Amino acid sequence: MIGITMGDPAGVGPEIILKTVAGMTAEERAATCIFGCAATLAAAQPAVGTHVALGRDVAMHDVPVEGGPLPFGKLDPRAGAAAFRCVAAAVEAALNGQIGCIVTAPLNKAALNAAGHHYDGHTGMLAALTNTPKAWMILASERLKVVHNSTHVSLKDAIDRASPEAVLATIRIGDSHLRRLGYDRPRIAVAGINPHCGEGGLFGTEDDAQIVPAVQAARAEGINVEGPIAADTLFHRAYNGAFDLVVAQYHDQGHIPVKLVAFDTAVNVTLGLPIDRTSVDHGTAFDIAGKGVANHENMLKAIAYARQLAARRKT
Repeated sequence: MIGITMGDPAGVGPEIILKTVAGMTAEERAATCIFGCAATLAAAQPAVGTHVALGRDVAMHDVPVEGGPLPFGKLDPRAGAAAFRCVAAAVEAALNGQIGCIVTAPLNKAALNAAGHHYDGHTGMLAALTNTPKAWMILASERLKVVHNSTHVSLKDAIDRASPEAVLATIRIGDSHLRRLGYDRPRIAVAGINPHCGEGGLFGTEDDAQIVPAVQAARAEGINVEGPIAADTLFHRAYNGAFDLVVAQYHDQGHIPVKLVAFDTAVNVTLGLPIDRTSVDHGTAFDIAGKGVANHENMLKAIAYARQLAARRKT
């Protein structure tokens, strides 16, 4: 069983969920539960032209929205509060073994924080809800997979966070995840921080002082890893099959190449939690919410990845 959270009820989450569920087989629906507001989803059905019987065709954990259904495309603290409650309910179900993986529709960080839930997004929220010290984000597409050492922090903070210990932990978590997916000995490449990995100190010493020790330690543990490798060529090499996974040092270093080559198909996966979670790799799209035009391809990919993880989950 997988659980799909609605995300921000004023965004495109309800629409892409309805489109996805409408196209499922009866068997797939039987292994799916929606964590969201039934009234909001019902209000979105005319826009997308679906006729899903919520609670009958597919299991429904109803999370009412205060004053809902709210207008689509409008930032509202009530929507942020509802998005949080959907995720919290799904986390509880996952921790209790009722679902094998959570699939999240997009939430709005401004609405979330306006509701008093001060997280940088799903990853930080999930870590807090599961009492996990650190969680990692991996963006996974067919030809390029990237795990991030840091995400929603300033570039200055990201460089400080690329300590040998942190980078080694990121290498380990990436290696473990790919082995779980069936890779015998994943080929991992670690991106450098500075242009040309510092060019022997000409452009900075962080790569030699922070990245090299982490790679050496990982190799000593038997992990098949190389680096640091200059980022301006690394992603091209990985996309063309030289590596199975890239360790990016900061948000944009990893997000830009993945979104360039797999904008509609990349899946956001959270690693390091006691539960599994995948997500679409796009936002709430307030500008098109409620119009029925949102593309649900990314949700299909996130669900397929979730079912793969659920099938390989250790009991």
